[in-house]
Amino acid sequence: MGKPDGGGFFAAMNRRRFLGHTIQATGCWSLLGGVLSTADLGAVEAGARLQLDAQTARDWRSCWEQSILGDMRRRYCDTETGEELGWLISPFLNGFLYGYRATGDVQWVRHLVDWTDALVQRAVTEPDGYLGWPKGDGGGGDSTVYRADSLLGEAMVLRPVVLLAHQILHSPNLSPWAGKAREYLALAERIFEKWDRRNCWREVPGGGLWVVARWGIDLQTGMWSAGYREREITGFSNPANKQNHIARWLLAMHTVSQKAVYRERAEKWFQLFKSRITPRAGGRYAVWNYWDPAGPWDWKSNGAPWHWVGVHPNGGYYQIDVEGVVAAFEQGLVFSRTDIDCLIATNRDFMWDQNLRGAKFQRIDGGESDARWKNSPGLLWTALVPYDETLRKVFLANHDPASWGGLATTPWALALAAGK
Repeated sequence: MGKPDGGGFFAAMNRRRFLGHTIQATGCWSLLGGVLSTADLGAVEAGARLQLDAQTARDWRSCWEQSILGDMRRRYCDTETGEELGWLISPFLNGFLYGYRATGDVQWVRHLVDWTDALVQRAVTEPDGYLGWPKGDGGGGDSTVYRADSLLGEAMVLRPVVLLAHQILHSPNLSPWAGKAREYLALAERIFEKWDRRNCWREVPGGGLWVVARWGIDLQTGMWSAGYREREITGFSNPANKQNHIARWLLAMHTVSQKAVYRERAEKWFQLFKSRITPRAGGRYAVWNYWDPAGPWDWKSNGAPWHWVGVHPNGGYYQIDVEGVVAAFEQGLVFSRTDIDCLIATNRDFMWDQNLRGAKFQRIDGGESDARWKNSPGLLWTALVPYDETLRKVFLANHDPASWGGLATTPWALALAAGK
C-alpha cells in the first residue's frame, strides 16, 4: 500500500485490465454517464442538450447495437462475483437501460431481465441470511482466510436495475415485467439493509462514508471469519471513486422509493467529499485525492495510514468522481452551479491539450504521467458534456460508439440528444 499502483487492499487484476481496455478504446471513459438523463436523478439545465444530426444518431445506434450484441456473448452475468459485478456486468446493464430509453425497443428490457435473473440465481445465502456474491476480500483484493461481498460491485450492478424496474412499473407497455421489477426493487432494499446491518456505514466529522469490512466467510468453516467480532470498529474506507458509485446507487434508490435514508446517506458522503476538494489557481480549478483516511480504522498501530494519500495517476477514477458530483448537483444536493463551472474549467482549461480530434488530458494536478496509465493520466469528464459547449465538441469529435466504454455512453448520448 505504499505506492500508487492501484493494487493492495482494494484492487483486482481483472478490474485493472478492464480499466485499461476501456480507456484505450475511447477517450471518453464514461461507463455510467447516464446520470444526466432527465428521467433518472434530476433535471439537466434548460438548453443543456447534446445535439446530434440524424445521420450521426443513426450511425451511432447501428455501431452500438452491433457492439453490445456481440459483447453480450461473454455472459459475465453467468460467472462474475465480488467487485466484478460492477466493473464487468454493470456496463451491459447500463447499456440495456439507456438502450431502451433511447430507442423504446423492448429487447433491451428483455436483456436486462435475462442478465439480472442470471445474476440473482447465482447468489448464495450467507451466515446472516442475506444474499451475496462473495469473492476475494470484498475490496478488490484477495484473502487467504475468507471470501467477502463487495458493496461497490452490488451498488454498481443494482443502479441500472432499479432505474429500469422503476420505469417498468410506470410504463403500461412493460407490464409483463412488472413482477420482475418488484422483485428487483425488493432485492435492492435488502442489499442496502445488509450493508447497513454489517456496520459498513460510518458517520464521521463532516459527513459519512462506507467502509470495506475486514471479515467475510471463513474458507474453512463457512461461517464468519474472526474479524466479524470487531466489525463495529474495523474496516477500510473506500476511495472516493467507489464512494461516488455507491452514492449514485443510493440516489437511484431514493428516486424509486422516496425513502429519505438513501438521500440522506448520499448527501452525507457528498458533504464529506466536497470538504476534501481543494481549490487551485485562486479557486478557478479543483483537485482532490484518490483516498483520504476518515477514522481510526484507517490508521495502523504505528500511526501510518493504511493507504497512500494523494492524486492517483489513473484519470479514470476522477471521471467517476465527477459523475457523482453531477448526480448530486442534479438532485440539488451539496454542489452548486459554481462547483460545476469549476470542474468544467479544470477539465477544459487546465487538463485538456486543446486539440479537438485526438484530444488528450493531463492529470488533474498536472503531475507526471505514469507508464502504467500512459494513455489515461486525465480524461474528458463526460458527465459535464451537457453543461459546456466546448466539452460537447470534444465528446462528439472523439467518441467511439462501438467501444467498450460506449456500451452505456452511446445510448445515454442518444437518449440525451432526444431529450429522453
